Amino acid sequence: MTQPNAVPRLVELDALRGFALGGILLVNIVPMSGLGGDGGGFALGLMEAVFHNKFYVLFSFLFGYSLTMQFRSAQRDGANARARTVRRCLALIAIGLVHIVFFWIGDVLFGYGVIGLILLLLSRLRPKAALWVAGVLYAIGVAAISILSLLESSDSGPSAVDTTRGVEALRAGWGTAASWRWDLFTDNFLFFLLYGLVNILPLFLLGMAAGKARVLEDPARYLPVLPRIQWIGFGIGAPVSIAVAATHWLPLAGPLTLSAPLLSAAYAATLLRVIHARPRVADIFAPAGTIAATTYLTQSLVTAILFTGYGFALAGHLSAAAALTVALAIYALQLLAARHWTRHHRYGPIEWLLRAATYGPNHFRRPSTTVVS
Repeated sequence: MTQPNAVPRLVELDALRGFALGGILLVNIVPMSGLGGDGGGFALGLMEAVFHNKFYVLFSFLFGYSLTMQFRSAQRDGANARARTVRRCLALIAIGLVHIVFFWIGDVLFGYGVIGLILLLLSRLRPKAALWVAGVLYAIGVAAISILSLLESSDSGPSAVDTTRGVEALRAGWGTAASWRWDLFTDNFLFFLLYGLVNILPLFLLGMAAGKARVLEDPARYLPVLPRIQWIGFGIGAPVSIAVAATHWLPLAGPLTLSAPLLSAAYAATLLRVIHARPRVADIFAPAGTIAATTYLTQSLVTAILFTGYGFALAGHLSAAAALTVALAIYALQLLAARHWTRHHRYGPIEWLLRAATYGPNHFRRPSTTVVS
């Protein structure tokens, strides 16, 4: 199998990815710890306003951006970029399925693998065409979510019952918890797929368009527009997000979906400006972004030990504030661990598996410089 040539990493890309992982954990800790959708007071409201639906947007955008860099790497190698991408996506699907069954029903790797294969079919689109397709798909998603929210706004639903069953399953042993996750996954598979097509795929396309234009590779191009992104993102996205968190008014779910990318872009713009002014800030987040898949899955492993019957079975026993504090502590330890790990290892364990699936195991037997992952 062709040995990859050297392709330098983008520290900004890694820093954004590492930053997004913190927000993702703060959102995921709510269902992971068995907290229901109601209540939670100020802590849960703050999480919903500031983090919910914001960081997966950034993470998905970065996935699309990274795909273009992987394509460039393959072209420099004289390799088949599409075959490499298919192998990588199939590996993500396999890892994601294991993750779903044994650790976390809210896994993104399976969906990224499936939607990544669809993105591959659209990979020849020019940036402007990709933006148009993304806009149309996202508009369809916003409309669908708005309609569903209106239909559900008068239905209290069995959320309390579902939450209780979920907590009981989490506290159970491996078999019971795995069976519950698998049933939940298969029962909702069609919804997950449709959601990915109208919500995740547009973000992949946005990232792909930005990657083809090499937006993040030239600070002189993106730095001048960052203040405008902040004004628009915080000015529009923040008020809508706060309104939804404060009122829990379901008809606002559509506008929330529309505003989430704006607020996510504002977060990214803020971090990029901070990194430009204080480059060492990137050193805090970039190591976790370098081993993003390992960091992401480790979050599930640690929370499984804390909250499920695999370990301490604390699901349903912590308040929202306590659960969010646990998430912050886990993330802080991960940042430190990632920094230590990347000083001594080129790849995390999951990155090693992904690269072995993408390039073949012989890739690791030959010396080479850092490459895009």
